[in-house]
Amino acid sequence: MKILMVSWEYPPVVVGGLGRHVHQLAVHLAEIGHDVVVLSRQPSGSDGKTHPPTDRHVEGVRVIAIPEDPPHFDFGEDMMAWTLGMGHALVRAGVRLRALNEIPSELPSSAQAEPWIPDVVHAHDWLVAHAAIALAEFFDVPLVCTIHATEAGRHSGWVSGRVNRQVHSVEWWLAAESDALIACSESMHDEVSRLFGPDLAEVHVIHNGIDLDEWPFNHERPGGGPPRLLFAGRLEYEKGIQDAIAALPAIRRTHPGTTLSVAGDGTQLEWLTAEAHRHGVADAVHFIGRVTHDKLLALLHDCDAIVLPSRYEPFGIVALEAAATGAPLITSTAGGLGDAVADGVSGLSFEPADVTGLATAVRRVLDDPAAAAARALTARERLVDFTWDRAAERTEQVYLGAKRRIRQPIGRPDIIERPLPERDPSQPPATEPVDFAGSSDQM
Repeated sequence: MKILMVSWEYPPVVVGGLGRHVHQLAVHLAEIGHDVVVLSRQPSGSDGKTHPPTDRHVEGVRVIAIPEDPPHFDFGEDMMAWTLGMGHALVRAGVRLRALNEIPSELPSSAQAEPWIPDVVHAHDWLVAHAAIALAEFFDVPLVCTIHATEAGRHSGWVSGRVNRQVHSVEWWLAAESDALIACSESMHDEVSRLFGPDLAEVHVIHNGIDLDEWPFNHERPGGGPPRLLFAGRLEYEKGIQDAIAALPAIRRTHPGTTLSVAGDGTQLEWLTAEAHRHGVADAVHFIGRVTHDKLLALLHDCDAIVLPSRYEPFGIVALEAAATGAPLITSTAGGLGDAVADGVSGLSFEPADVTGLATAVRRVLDDPAAAAARALTARERLVDFTWDRAAERTEQVYLGAKRRIRQPIGRPDIIERPLPERDPSQPPATEPVDFAGSSDQM
């Protein structure tokens, strides 16, 4: 099949788990024989002079990365205008595929290029909705979308702000226009069906995968010295890092000297730093910023446990990465983490926002390293169910089954607005939330 993927992030522009997901899926679909083209973008704040468009083959995938248009839109201040501008640029690049295709470098210059017309368009999240819907209509092919997260889910069911409502309505539109939908966990399946149903096309559950060769297992946990806990992910409210910080004083009372390393960046760094001071553990919480793959691997090999206390988590690829390396897992039951971690079998779990439950789980791991190591080994063994090969094969079946439906005019969605709660010290400063998939690019 000829597959056109549309994603707002693809290496080297990676914001979070979505970029890694699209990269691995595209590469593995190409490995099983499909002709994959990915439409993506150059880094934020760039333009056609600093970052001209590129069209290259990488790992068997043709990657077309377009720069921003000249009009000045700042993502942080003009998110919707910026997103629409990106969509326009993606559409123009996609339409050009129907004109004469590039002449591959391995062919003689006299070779005749042919138009490239996809069999399916695959959209990844709401930011590319306008481009993906337009290109599927232009090529008259089925539209498949993967919903990686939802605005309502990110904000505990509330879409009370102006930008929240706009994002939610675009998500709803993309879901309604799709001829097949993919969710990364059972909880996301239910969330998508509840928020955007009941007249959706079929919603399929396909878990994220992992390349075990990139995450070698370490049988030897660090010995001696104070316990070392690790968090890895975006510094956003829904990731629940504030709960790990709040639990640290209780953990340190029974396990003196315990530290928490926080790897990642995001919009809530300043607030989380203040939380560490408020709980009297500023010296024990180390914010180390965004890290490379090799540095994250070293951190996973060197920690006593990884703590993933998400309050909202569609899936959580880092849980698979940690399981692959042998790091004992301590996770909330939020969303896809409940699919990835079996409590007491492959890790220990607690309810989202349950600081006491988090502290208890950490103590159990630190008190019995042998049991923690046995669970870690089981977690690694369970990864046979979470491979990119399997994800690619199942996605292929979704493509084959997707048929372009007859389009009917649709009205705007009814959005239930709920007021923002009164702020308490455990919540970040009250601003109109714009965090949907991270807010900084890897340049």
